[in-house]
Amino acid sequence: MLFTSLSFILFLALLFAVYYIVPYRFRWALLLVFSGIFYAFAGVVGFIFIGITIITTYAAARFIGSIHTAQSEYLKNNKDISRQEKKAYKEHSKKKMRIFLVPCLIVNFGILALLKYILVGRGFIGTDLLLPMGISFYTFQTMGYIIDVYRGKVIAEKNIFKMALFTSYFPLLVQGPISDYKKLSETLYTPVPFSGKNFLFGFERVLWGYFKKLVIADRLLAAVSTIIGLPSEFSGAYALLGMILYAIQLHADFTGGIDITIGISQMLGIRLQENFDRPYFSKNITEYWRRWHISLGEWFKEYLFYPVSVAKPMLKLSKFSRDHFGDAVGKRVPVYISTIFVWFTTGVWHGRGLNFIVWGLGNCVIILISQELSPLYKRFHNRFPSLKATVPYKSFEILRTIFILSSLRMLDCYRDVPLTFRMFASIFTGGKYLEMLKGGFLELGITAADYVIVLIAVIIVFSTSMLQRKGSIRERLFRRPAVVQCAVIALLLITIIIFGAYGVGYDSSQFIYNQF
Repeated sequence: MLFTSLSFILFLALLFAVYYIVPYRFRWALLLVFSGIFYAFAGVVGFIFIGITIITTYAAARFIGSIHTAQSEYLKNNKDISRQEKKAYKEHSKKKMRIFLVPCLIVNFGILALLKYILVGRGFIGTDLLLPMGISFYTFQTMGYIIDVYRGKVIAEKNIFKMALFTSYFPLLVQGPISDYKKLSETLYTPVPFSGKNFLFGFERVLWGYFKKLVIADRLLAAVSTIIGLPSEFSGAYALLGMILYAIQLHADFTGGIDITIGISQMLGIRLQENFDRPYFSKNITEYWRRWHISLGEWFKEYLFYPVSVAKPMLKLSKFSRDHFGDAVGKRVPVYISTIFVWFTTGVWHGRGLNFIVWGLGNCVIILISQELSPLYKRFHNRFPSLKATVPYKSFEILRTIFILSSLRMLDCYRDVPLTFRMFASIFTGGKYLEMLKGGFLELGITAADYVIVLIAVIIVFSTSMLQRKGSIRERLFRRPAVVQCAVIALLLITIIIFGAYGVGYDSSQFIYNQF
């Protein structure tokens, strides 16, 4: 059931019609039922795998939680034991917890690897039908939860049906954000009274997401697909145009989908974390990855980077490096190895092809080189202190970052590493710029009117992002008279209906990140 389909709109209308008339204590159960219905549209086979995740995670968490409880009781009743005994008891408890933690991680990450990287990756007939919707997102979300229970950061959920809702909450299944259990559970299971302001703000956010998805992303899909699908014909200037259009399409598609997800949840009185913070205003690639797909970055940092960098073998390797190669090398070893591991895993998470691994490691190399060159940047900025604050220099930094990231994303487009490098090289050697400017860009499946619509829509999105820096636009709009609010909402809705890319010659597509 696509977010952009009529069936999904009817699905939401039915949910909202029932949600606020159901007694508070049953609302989470209603969400579970509707999440099950939503999931059923993606194929009933998926219930097997998400069911395994729910049951194994719930059971493992309960066992780990009981060990935590026993430990607390023991330490409470034996306050006079020595520090050494206390340490030994805690270590023994951790070993018992790992008996349940490790198999849970192996089973669930094993299912993800088996379905996504082995069966589908090797082209077994029909295995695409076995790939459950949102498996990467709900697997990471639940495994983050079980690790937090192991660490004692959260208490294990006692109600298996609430665990099922945390795993399968339907707005999160398409493309996240990957939510933290402690934060999400505070709002997912605790109903709040109907708030006209929250409902209005959520509805506005949903419309804004549809605007970006239907007016921009889906309109550009035909042109991007044409350029990528015929690399021998559309090289040189067309490869550059495709790179630019894909950057716009991906941003509108992903951020639009997250807007819809967060907006629906806000209409239900549920708070989700933001997943973007105006990433295309970033001045370097490190800053960009702190602003783009924030929840995924936080997951990798919390559950991969930190554990790997402070693991005992890593600390031993760091000490060995300090002793033999000096402090400068020793302190870099944990950071470098952990960073490489995280970015390799990030590439694998995005897809099973070599192109995604090269994409991930490409980001890693640029980030590490930038870190090494940071003293040079600092000296340069100290030498020209006024330059950094100027609009031209800021614009240069932003455009440089976008170009680097868009170049790496060509690996996502062409899905073939040698071909990607050839197409990137053709930007500088392949010519065809005059051909494209003389009308070649009109032979890509979209018309001149489409380009104008996209340009105007992008300007609107850019202007909105600029205005948002001065505070919430929805808050400012809310302080306006009701007639102004209604006019803005009506204008946005009419714009989506008139200029959305659907109808003859178009097909509202699935969100790009749903494939991951």
